[in-house]
Amino acid sequence: MGNYVKSITSPKKFIIGQNLLASLNDYMKNFGDHAYIICDEFILERAKQEAGQSIEAGGNKSVFVKFNYEITKDEINQHREASRQNGANIIVGIGGGKTLDTAKATAYYEKLPVVIFPTIASTDAPCTALAVIYKKDGSFDEYLFLPSNPDVVLADTGILSAAPSRFFAAGIGDALATYFEARACYQAFGDNLVQMKPSLTGLGLSRMCYDSLLENAVKAKKAVDQGITTRAVEATIEATIYLSGVGAESGGLAAAHAIHNGMTAVESLHKAQHGEKVTFGLLAQLVLENAPKEELETVIQLIKDVGLPLTLKDLGVKEFKEEEWRKVAADACAEGDTMGNMPFPVTPDDVYNAIVEANAIAESYHD
Repeated sequence: MGNYVKSITSPKKFIIGQNLLASLNDYMKNFGDHAYIICDEFILERAKQEAGQSIEAGGNKSVFVKFNYEITKDEINQHREASRQNGANIIVGIGGGKTLDTAKATAYYEKLPVVIFPTIASTDAPCTALAVIYKKDGSFDEYLFLPSNPDVVLADTGILSAAPSRFFAAGIGDALATYFEARACYQAFGDNLVQMKPSLTGLGLSRMCYDSLLENAVKAKKAVDQGITTRAVEATIEATIYLSGVGAESGGLAAAHAIHNGMTAVESLHKAQHGEKVTFGLLAQLVLENAPKEELETVIQLIKDVGLPLTLKDLGVKEFKEEEWRKVAADACAEGDTMGNMPFPVTPDDVYNAIVEANAIAESYHD
């Protein structure tokens, strides 16, 4: 046995069900009695009413603050200052990924517990010990690696299934890559997201994530298109938020997310969701691996059935410019990115060729 450590990291609690906003106090009271709540604008009034009443009825205090659209160091510092002035002893984030990351970062710097309440199921970010910080102009600043995952993550199926179904599908796309990336990382004995070795549990949860999506995702997407929630919706949310988050963090990422990171530089893709780009990254990873035809077809069928973009054209690329995609391929192989978790050496040429072939295969399956 070499001198290495494997890891499993996860939120202390993951709660999934309906009407969780109106019973917020039940889930935060063991961690703090004076909440500083950072909230997305669209849910602010509803949260004040439902969550605010719950906290007041439980004899605790809360202050609700609107999130200002971008997670920057300044924004985090303002929330730190305000939470101190209010005497808060717990931070709560209610909203999309940037709001939740702001809550995580504020709580980390103030050494306070944090409760995370996602309002869209578009990525697995709610469960992770990571915050992505941006500059004022919206460009990437840095990753803030946190020493622990959120104390509580609340997945309210009613709220999550009421969000636009494109976000729900994007979450499925992000989660679809989890198993294939963890499998590659495990074979490569690469590093997971906390810079340790992938655990069998991480790989197992990633596999469970994939199996659950195959069973539930198409039924769930149809329900969400109708604005309703069903058991399939609940199972899919558990997969996209919890199994994918814990699976990725403990099992590791590989080519799909590295290619996504390269794709962020393509102007015509700026309107594409994170999970939509990861989906294409997954197709390119399967081509790199020369995955069995049956596996590739199963993945493509699921992508089509949940209405995710399949080809680069679907993602918004009007014209394929070779030099642009050669840069994507080079960026995907950048030092320190997760391409190094593939079980064989990968060059920018390999990635470029895989992107071209993945797109050609996707085109051939297009209706």
